[in-house]
Amino acid sequence: MTLRTLPVLDLSLAAVDAGPGSRDVPTADDTRLEEYRPETRVLPRFHVWTLGCQMNRSDSEEMAGRLLAAGCAQAPCLDDADLVVINTCAIREGAEQKVIGRQGHLARLKAANPGLRIVLTGCSVREPDRAGLRKRYPAVDIFLRPDEEPELVDRLGLASAQAPVGLGGSTGATTMVGRTVVGVADHLAGSRAQAVAGGAVSRDSATSAWLPIIYGCDKTCTYCIVPFSRGPERSRPFDEILDEARMLAAAGYREVTLLGQNVNSYGHDLAPEARFGHVDAERWAGRRLDLHGRPDLAELIRAIDGIRTADGMPAIERLRFVTSHPWDLSDRLIAAMAECPSVCEHLHLPVQSGDDLVLHRMGRQYTIEHYMERLARIRESVPGIAISTDIIVGFCGETDAQFRSTLRLLETVRYDQVFAAAYSERPGTPATHLADDVPADIKRARLNELLALQEEIGLERNRAWLGRDVDVLVDRVVPPRIHDHDDDGGEVAPAAGPGVSGRSRQNKLVHLGGGAELIGRTVAARIEHAGPYALRGAIPAG
Repeated sequence: MTLRTLPVLDLSLAAVDAGPGSRDVPTADDTRLEEYRPETRVLPRFHVWTLGCQMNRSDSEEMAGRLLAAGCAQAPCLDDADLVVINTCAIREGAEQKVIGRQGHLARLKAANPGLRIVLTGCSVREPDRAGLRKRYPAVDIFLRPDEEPELVDRLGLASAQAPVGLGGSTGATTMVGRTVVGVADHLAGSRAQAVAGGAVSRDSATSAWLPIIYGCDKTCTYCIVPFSRGPERSRPFDEILDEARMLAAAGYREVTLLGQNVNSYGHDLAPEARFGHVDAERWAGRRLDLHGRPDLAELIRAIDGIRTADGMPAIERLRFVTSHPWDLSDRLIAAMAECPSVCEHLHLPVQSGDDLVLHRMGRQYTIEHYMERLARIRESVPGIAISTDIIVGFCGETDAQFRSTLRLLETVRYDQVFAAAYSERPGTPATHLADDVPADIKRARLNELLALQEEIGLERNRAWLGRDVDVLVDRVVPPRIHDHDDDGGEVAPAAGPGVSGRSRQNKLVHLGGGAELIGRTVAARIEHAGPYALRGAIPAG
């Protein structure tokens, strides 16, 4: 019988006993070990391309964190990646067209790199549309609904023994909204808590942080796809949000923004608890809800504001929240904004139209009278608060007179900032049953007229800051300007030479001179120039 003797690497006892500091062990280049060396696991370098809202940006941070936890590295750009994750927006047609327009480029990248994999997620991925997604996005390999994003690492086969336990996420589920099958966010609160506990959130900033508190949307806006892409509203547990806020404070974050498609709807779907027995409120508009004994956004804001440093100051210097719906701008929330020193003097409150009949067709379920009453209350309670809004022009059936009502609303309210868009029909929304009867050229003309009016208003509002001192939380370095802009109506560019920018408590963009050493600091700046969209200031000497 022939015996096969396996080769054995002989290490001398002297080498073994000499101790870890002087042991003569085989090196990584020792050819005698080649036969036994395991194959190196090659993990892809990834790039996340994010479009759309702050919630998408927060979701992308979580996906990037999970990939990093699995051992992947981040590519410097899309063209250098082995894995591309596209987090899409479907609120406006233009955002989807950007992704569709890149399909040819992505196909060429895949031809040059056969190992390249492409994942599409976000609001463009809806359950009823799955059959048509591959036709619209031929370069994509994997489609994930927003509620399936925690499954990214598992779907790619990248989960390993090295990844923290529990970061693979749960299996997404579906529910019904009307007659439509949609993803449901039931498991997202748990997967978020796991990601935070495991350090698997790759935040884009060391100064400002997103903190999601509620997923999905229960509202009835006929033009909006979000309820059909993200499912019904699901609030995160109160204590889990507080735990994440404490972690952010301990990590040195100066600003935290609470996120939700309708952030001030927070808590209505949570179970009543005795400790919230003092919460005795009802929704003032829209669909009535029993809010008694449940934590609301006001309660959450007060609790986060109550996280204090040893000297009694708020541990999180600035607290913001987006996006609010007029239904849920309660007196309790207004009082919390007025009484909590960490809450910034800024509110984003979408109005969408200045005409009641248009609002009715949009399914907004409030009137301009109700909206203006809420604005008056918040401005009375928080003097100097900056107000921004969203507006859609050219919605189904909008007449010129109704559009003029929207212009009059802008002139009356004097918004600090307006985000406006022309209506574009989104497949699957209730508005598809209405006639999209405003011609495209009329929509463009109305949009341009509205933006021109708001530019005048924005310039006037910003000029009121000239000569005033404001606290600016510096968060980025900006390139120097190429040329000066006219102060009379032109935009304010960054300062010549090295420059930084940041935001005031009123969410005003402020450009300053200075370098990267200012990042993360709150500095007092005197405003010297104003444009319709930004300010420029100087840090006083000494």
